[in-house]
Amino acid sequence: MITNALTVAQKLLVAGRKEVLAVGLMVLSTLGMIHPANAQKVTYIIFDPPGSTSTQPNSINRKGTITGSYRDAQFVNHGFLRDRDGTITSFDPPGSNNTQPAGINREGAITGTYTDASDVIHGFLRARDGSFSAFDPPGSLGTSARAINGRGEITGSYSDGTLVHGFRRARDGTFTTFDPPGSNETDPTGINEAGEITGSDTDANSVIHGFLRACDGTLTTFDASGSNNTNPRGINRSGEITGFYLDSSSASHGFLRSPDGTLMVLRFRDGTSTTFDPPGSTDTIPFGINSAGTIIGVVNQGHGFLRIEEKREKEKEKEEDEQGDKN
Repeated sequence: MITNALTVAQKLLVAGRKEVLAVGLMVLSTLGMIHPANAQKVTYIIFDPPGSTSTQPNSINRKGTITGSYRDAQFVNHGFLRDRDGTITSFDPPGSNNTQPAGINREGAITGTYTDASDVIHGFLRARDGSFSAFDPPGSLGTSARAINGRGEITGSYSDGTLVHGFRRARDGTFTTFDPPGSNETDPTGINEAGEITGSDTDANSVIHGFLRACDGTLTTFDASGSNNTNPRGINRSGEITGFYLDSSSASHGFLRSPDGTLMVLRFRDGTSTTFDPPGSTDTIPFGINSAGTIIGVVNQGHGFLRIEEKREKEKEKEEDEQGDKN
């Protein structure tokens, strides 16, 4: 029974990898934050933690700190933290034999998932000082933590052996569980500073819908026009949701959902679009972007990369310095 439950939870852990090409196309223009690169000086940095045979960055915060996982020669996955200066710190929660960090907030707190010696999957929180807290919602047989906001609230999913439910973990460690009506599998993927949560849910007919959970707990489901597979991936301070959907031909498209519920195909703020590859890359898969427009991802099937637009990076540094002077 536990084995079956863990299989469901493990599917949640790798779901992003199965759809990563679609997410990669989407994330380049997440929430209209990137400008076209033709007028920008762009720097690429390829990186790997020491001993890595495969590197996967998953999240980058506003300060440029990156978290993700890497695989060693023994095929064991570890977590890593890459500071803005390039320093890389490897980490694992106590007792972990498979560590999968998923998100990092502005304070440097990291959430993710690890597997213990009994192959049970738990959520974890790594504080800025490097200390760990393991957690599971009540009744969980397998926990997948997916995102953390600046207030330390975490969202993700867990299996009870029959169904997969969504959860919100407050900063004090208390849990609230939820499911959109009719959901057999709830997969939250993003949480903003206000505590609004987005993600997807699968109904009894295996149709995947998007959902938004408001701060008061109200759940709203939505679908891209003509799609039976709508996958939100992130939500910003304004309540805009970004993600991708599959059309009737199984082709993937990015979308942006405005707070008023309007869905549109993702574009840059000025209406243009662009593609990119680091020099020498034959396989570029973006995974995340921060407020300065710095993109992280994987190239050539196993190396991490950073794409930095220097003008926007300097503008962000100036903005943060000015905010610091006011505090």
